[in-house]
Amino acid sequence: MNVAYYVLIFDHATDVLLDFVGLNEKYRNITSKSVFVVESHIPYAQEVLEGAKIEIETLVLDIDDKRLHVFMTMREAQSGVTAATIEIMGLHVDLNTRKSTPFPTQIKLELSQLKEKHSSLIQSSQIGRQVGFKKLIYN
Repeated sequence: MNVAYYVLIFDHATDVLLDFVGLNEKYRNITSKSVFVVESHIPYAQEVLEGAKIEIETLVLDIDDKRLHVFMTMREAQSGVTAATIEIMGLHVDLNTRKSTPFPTQIKLELSQLKEKHSSLIQSSQIGRQVGFKKLIYN
């Protein structure tokens, strides 16, 4: 599967999360607010072949007034083998001003409750990783 499709699948999974907490199309139309991804990191672990069935597990890592930190795992459905993960930082944005704005109280509460529920499930060594070479230390 091409890199663009991994991103697309994770993007659709993000939409499912946002819809679940009320940050859906109706919300966007009424408030002119949405969530923008401002940073993401995708380590690829296993190739996904055409026709493979996959599952996405989504965990809310953190939430504050304007930001949402999410981690997702893409797995091959039958074997459970991890194909890729993504770590996302989202920002709640006013679509008219293109500036960040606080989440509504109820949405923040929904996301905070998910964070609390997910806290015991967070076990991936992929969280917080950076891209780069390990620096060699010479004696």
